[in-house]
This record gives sequence, C-alpha cells and structure tokens, in this order.
Amino acid sequence: MSSKNGNTFTIGSRKSELALIQTKRVQQLLEDSFPDYTFPIKSMTTIGDKILSKPLSQIGEKSLFTKELEVALQNNIVDLVVHSLKDLPTNLPEGMTIGAILKRENPEDALVIKEGLPYKSVDELPKDSVIGTSSVRRSAQLKASYPNLTNTRLAKLDASSGPYSALILAVAGLERLGMSHRISQTFSPKVMLHAVGQGALAVECRIDDKQIIELLSVLEDKDTRLRCTAERSLLRFLEGGCSIPIGVNTEFIEAQNGTRELKLLGLVARLDGSEIIKAEGQKNVDEGGIEAANELGIEVARILVEKGASNILEELKVSRQ
Repeated sequence: MSSKNGNTFTIGSRKSELALIQTKRVQQLLEDSFPDYTFPIKSMTTIGDKILSKPLSQIGEKSLFTKELEVALQNNIVDLVVHSLKDLPTNLPEGMTIGAILKRENPEDALVIKEGLPYKSVDELPKDSVIGTSSVRRSAQLKASYPNLTNTRLAKLDASSGPYSALILAVAGLERLGMSHRISQTFSPKVMLHAVGQGALAVECRIDDKQIIELLSVLEDKDTRLRCTAERSLLRFLEGGCSIPIGVNTEFIEAQNGTRELKLLGLVARLDGSEIIKAEGQKNVDEGGIEAANELGIEVARILVEKGASNILEELKVSRQ
C-alpha cells in the first residue's frame, strides 16, 4: 500500500524537537514550490531516541536515528524522510537514495557555557572544569587541545546534579532551535574538525520513485552535495560511524583556470586525544563533479591509513568486542 494519495506525499520524521523543526522546514519549502500538493508529516521514535542510558558510541548500531524511518519508507508508509545528514549511514538500504541535500548551514561545533558562569570561552574555564559531550570525535579533539580540562562524554548522561561547566553542541542545531544566543564560542577547524555531513539536511526516498526525486530536485544544493560526498566517501572507506573519532573539513579553492577545487581535511584520533592523525587532498570538482568528490574522499582516507589511522581504528574495534 502506498502512502501517496493523489497530490499528497507523506514525510517521515523523528519525533524530537529538532528533527521536527528540520522536517517542517523541508515541508514548507516543498509546499512553497508545489502549492497544489500537500506534504503531511508522520513522526516516529527511533532506536537512538529510546536509548538514553549510555553514549550512542557504545551501542554499536550505525542506523540509530534512521532505521525505523527507512523501514517505513520501504513499506510505503511514507514517501520521503528528512535526516540530519550526519546521522545517515554511508551505506543506505537497498532501494534507497538521497534525493536531495539542502544547502549546508554552519557545520562547526560550539561551546555552550552553563548559565550564571562568567566565562566566555574554553580558554577561560578553570582547570579541571568538566565539559559534557556524547561525541567521541569532540571529546578526543578537545582532550588533545585542552588536556587540563576534565573532558568526559559521560557527563551529560551520568551526572544527575549536572556538575559540568559547559557542553559542546553543533552550531547548526542550536541555530535551528533558536538558541544561537547560548553559543559562547565556536570552534574553528584548527581546534576541532566537524562530523561528516554536519550542518546539512538530507532527504531520503525510494530510488525508483521518479516523481518524488523530481519534486526533491528543487531542494538540492550542488556545492553541499559535492562537499558531503567527499566527506561520506572518506567515512565509508574507513568504515566509521558515531563510535569512531573521525573529523573532517571541506572548502572550495579557486583554481588558476577559473574553476574550483574541493579541499578535504580528514582526521582520526585516539579516544584520549594522545594521537591525532590528519591528511588532506584536493580535486577539481567543477570539472570532475560527484565522481571527483568521491575519489577525493577515498584518496584522503588512504593517506590516513598509510599514516597509521588503521591501527587506531582496529584497536577501537577490538576494545569494544
């Protein structure tokens, strides 16, 4: 049974406040572009929404925030699904595709200091201040740059009395929630590389649903697609997910012939921040397109492996068995 009913197309979404804000944004854009169609939202709870007792990195499931939505898509209960691209595994279920990637917002991470404290940046925090984050990527990079802080990704989850001085959260998420005023500091790529796909929204659909794919084309941002293709290619090669401290940064560089090259910086870190491995590369994507972006991700991932990243990744896998 299809969810389509004449000119009605159902959008799948997680039930969280942020997810619904993001989905309603896509809904509004589609309704503005296609006033004769309606796009009702069907929300549901995912595995990641249900498990609150331990860090997501310890659960061992890559599709924490997407599986239930994709099952609904496969069963024709919904016609399209809105995701934070960083939550979407690099290998999609058979028959699924990313129909559109919207223009990326700020992909960087932000420090949110506890209300009432006088500090404005991580440099001002007293020694042994506790920074809360559930991300191993953020935790490892923060430990590398600020070893005097008590950085624990468990603080947010385990501390009933809330003893932490600050949290690290995604800038884009805070801005979408209307909480940009709480941002005390934004971390530049020199301090912290962001997650793959962070700051971008993706709309997933069935690969054979030509009508939906055509509708979604109005949402597509070419530059964001190129950047995130390179990032996801790197992540796919390294077989990483939210449990692996992998960071990236992409930017366009003007080439001499007037075209642009995409520069990708990738990072793999030990959980304690004691070792950070970085690699970078760039390719002309104005001429090579998606294929060049995909190749770029693989090339940078291979350099990381040659520099020893595979040892870190293998040790992490063994430690969690």
